[in-house]
Amino acid sequence: MITSAIQISETLNVLLKETGEECGRTLRLLSQIEIEDLTHEQLAGILTELAVSFVHLHAHTEGLQELINDEIERL
Repeated sequence: MITSAIQISETLNVLLKETGEECGRTLRLLSQIEIEDLTHEQLAGILTELAVSFVHLHAHTEGLQELINDEIERL
């Protein structure tokens, strides 16, 4: 959980945590593409997982800017 002296809303906290986790997953997948000697099947699997990860990132970040702006105004 993201913590600070001044607490942010629980909704924003959850979305930021989920976004961070999905970003980590995306970075791990991107690094796997760099592995030499991947088979076509392995690369297809990684690309499939990347596509899913990008969909999750899109879903997690939809409306996030507004939540962040609301939080800034609340401060």
